[in-house]
Amino acid sequence: MTSTRTELFPDIESHASGRLALDDRHVMYWESSGNPAGVPVLFLHGGPGAGASPAHRRFFDPDHYRIVIFDQRGAGRSEPLGDVVDNTTPHLVADIETLREHLGIDRWFVFGGSWGSTLALAYGIAHPDRCLGFVLRGIFLCRESEIDWFLYGIRSVFPDAWQRFASFVTADERGDLLTAFRRRLDDPDPAVHMPAARRWSLYEGSCSTLLPNAASIEHFGDDVVALGLARIEAHYFAHDSFLPVGGLLAHIARIRHLPCVIVQGRYDMVCPAVSAFDLAAAWPEAELHVVSDAGHSAWEPGIRAQLIAATERFKTITKEQQ
Repeated sequence: MTSTRTELFPDIESHASGRLALDDRHVMYWESSGNPAGVPVLFLHGGPGAGASPAHRRFFDPDHYRIVIFDQRGAGRSEPLGDVVDNTTPHLVADIETLREHLGIDRWFVFGGSWGSTLALAYGIAHPDRCLGFVLRGIFLCRESEIDWFLYGIRSVFPDAWQRFASFVTADERGDLLTAFRRRLDDPDPAVHMPAARRWSLYEGSCSTLLPNAASIEHFGDDVVALGLARIEAHYFAHDSFLPVGGLLAHIARIRHLPCVIVQGRYDMVCPAVSAFDLAAAWPEAELHVVSDAGHSAWEPGIRAQLIAATERFKTITKEQQ
């Protein structure tokens, strides 16, 4: 029987890491920690463009799992930072397969939150035979309504944060915030793109927790996080996130036979709960856990507890499948 643990596992160091050339332009940072002979689990960070951190290892029992983490194109420790050339969802899905083959992994369990849930679904739909199951948090399906909510709808709950965000551009540009920010974010001059990146990233960080969290906001204000997150998010938003025709929900049948746990904060203002409910409706075999006192962040106590409980329960599921 698996444990009922809901607290983060202790800090651990990676036992392997590297830089994997993806093409003539992009180089991926990857790392592996935990049990080298354990059940492989792939962590997919949010954004797109937010990058991963050592703290993300702590969602998994290091005695049971082989924990694989990487920074997606243009994000975190991957290079070049903030680069949107040849940066699309199909590229990211292909990169995951490149990493899987490089590490000699046959199948793995996929864990992703926010944009990471989007990429997990896109990867699973493309390669269902390579997945053991999914834990998904803060569901983002990249629909037009969700992007419009991020750019404008949040104003109804966080008018102060939205005002700081929108006031960065001129009044006559605020009817199309995405274009206005992209113009600045894509400018090669750091004096132009970095202030825009910080304003975008701090907006998202300010709306990501149920209660104000200074540490979270400080993280979003970091230059590496801000540039990768803002520039790549805006790029993806402008291109419907490069998803297949019909979006993700139209293709869920390809992975419905696999186990899935969905964890959603009731008061998630970045990725509203309606998307998690829509995913659960399309995937009735999945478990949906709505955390009544949480927003978007994976570090919210209730969200964190449900995610760890899920990875603990998946110890049994993955053993049965192997």
